[in-house]
Amino acid sequence: MNQWLPVLFLIGSFVYMMIPVIMSRVFGLGVYKRGRQAQQAEVAFTFDDGPDPRYTPELLDLLKQYDVLATFFVLGSKAEQYPHLIRRIHDEGHQIGIHNYIHKCNLIIFPWKIKRQHINRTADIIEGIIGERPSSYRPPWGVLNLGDLFLLRKSYYIVLWSVMGWDWKRQENSQKLIDRLLRKIKPGSIVLLHDSGDTTGADEDAPRQMLEGLRIVLQELKPKQYSYVRTDTLLKKRVAKGYPIDQNIHATQHIKSRVI
Repeated sequence: MNQWLPVLFLIGSFVYMMIPVIMSRVFGLGVYKRGRQAQQAEVAFTFDDGPDPRYTPELLDLLKQYDVLATFFVLGSKAEQYPHLIRRIHDEGHQIGIHNYIHKCNLIIFPWKIKRQHINRTADIIEGIIGERPSSYRPPWGVLNLGDLFLLRKSYYIVLWSVMGWDWKRQENSQKLIDRLLRKIKPGSIVLLHDSGDTTGADEDAPRQMLEGLRIVLQELKPKQYSYVRTDTLLKKRVAKGYPIDQNIHATQHIKSRVI
């Protein structure tokens, strides 16, 4: 029996770690990755890892200039540190979602600890600042474990992306980011970018390049007449009739939704 323990451990680890990654990242099961292409040219820009006092204010100025409403998936620890930025994000009409309390991979945390120590804790912090409780969650690196798929879907909308900017590493210039976004953004896209560069694997000054590239992208996309909306606005049209999204959902409520 003992000789089979390593094999059983490897099988269990694969089921716990890799199956949910394949289900969510590859097949989009249990998560939201995009809106419907038939929508009226709506695109959702999302920004992870902030707020950051160096880059978030400038990003907010840029979004206001181009009439963009976006979604910010914030870290609870940074929300505590920079509540004035959380208030500004909210006051300017953007959506605030949860990105854990600190930027730590869910694969190495027990599911109940993720929900209690990261997600609900961050939701409490955000609610204490703006008076509204967030209903959307994006895990760091977009990685979920098996328990997350069952525990979190009952309380939060898990929002991933359809277009990744690959903007957390600084390049020679912003042209690769510009070309990638202009090539991949379509009606219904959920675009992943970052307004902070101080997480593991990121370059601290990479958001500067993102801001330069995003400004050009928004200018180049003007002829397409996209509407730039929050993810909760975009995803309303992806929830089947009879299962409406409640934007003010409380973290303990049970959501029944099925994607068309």
